[in-house]
Amino acid sequence: MKTDKILYKDEVFLIQGAVFEVYREMGCGFLEAVYQECLEREFHFRKIPFEAQKELQLKYKGSELKQIYKPDIICYGKIIVELKAVKEVNAEHRAQVFNYLKATGLLVNFGHYLKATVERIIL
Repeated sequence: MKTDKILYKDEVFLIQGAVFEVYREMGCGFLEAVYQECLEREFHFRKIPFEAQKELQLKYKGSELKQIYKPDIICYGKIIVELKAVKEVNAEHRAQVFNYLKATGLLVNFGHYLKATVERIIL
């Protein structure tokens, strides 16, 4: 049975608009930290709720680990936005996002020449 329901369609659309605006303004060639700061400002301008570098507790077989995970950005309290500034996104980058997800996430690459890329990753 095929479902046409896209998780968080409207929210992702708004996030993508902010990503593409940052890329339009900055282009490629900067470090991830530069794009993160710009994207945080763009989210603020657009009133997109977000938390940057929020510490999330990791668990292994039900017990908490000492290690924590800090995603680049969490939007709307439920969408992980993982930023990259690389020539091409590869399987390792996708696997990183898969490991973090509970619901849905976006893998954003500002390092691709001519346009930023946004890839939806859903479990």
